[in-house]
Amino acid sequence: MFSYGKTATNAIAVMSYIAAKAPQRVGSADAGNHRDLSPVFTAKLLTQLASAGFLSGQPGPGGGYTLAKDPAEIRLIEIVALFEQIDVSSRCPFGVNWCGNGAPCPLHDTIIDLSDRNRRFLEETRLSVFQEPARATKPRHSPVKKTTHKAATNKAATNKAATKTPAQRHPNKPAN
Repeated sequence: MFSYGKTATNAIAVMSYIAAKAPQRVGSADAGNHRDLSPVFTAKLLTQLASAGFLSGQPGPGGGYTLAKDPAEIRLIEIVALFEQIDVSSRCPFGVNWCGNGAPCPLHDTIIDLSDRNRRFLEETRLSVFQEPARATKPRHSPVKKTTHKAATNKAATNKAATKTPAQRHPNKPAN
């Protein structure tokens, strides 16, 4: 659970795509298609992100958007702050006047802990995590080949048959 809304989520999605494609220019339609966002909404997000100094835009054919800063300098919290109020105190599920006016609610400490961890995540995570070299430093595993039940059964039967002696494989055949 993250404590930011859909617009901030979509802004991070678009920025993550542009960061992954850097230094290539990315068109708004391309970014929107890859993040399942409408072209109009994507264009609006990109305009706001460019106005805030996160992106550099080039109009016309061959144009598009690139990051205006090094992705290691852009923290997720900066993107979220463009679309959300980030310094909102945690809301008590018991009501407005519960926590802070006497004893805290039973969930107070848990909510504060989750809120603090979420904020640290946003403050510490930078767009550079979405770039290829960052992903390449993690161990890559070969894709797991999906095996159907029938294929697995046939393979097991083949392996079992291969370990049998000729007399075990053909019990009705007389031995020489």
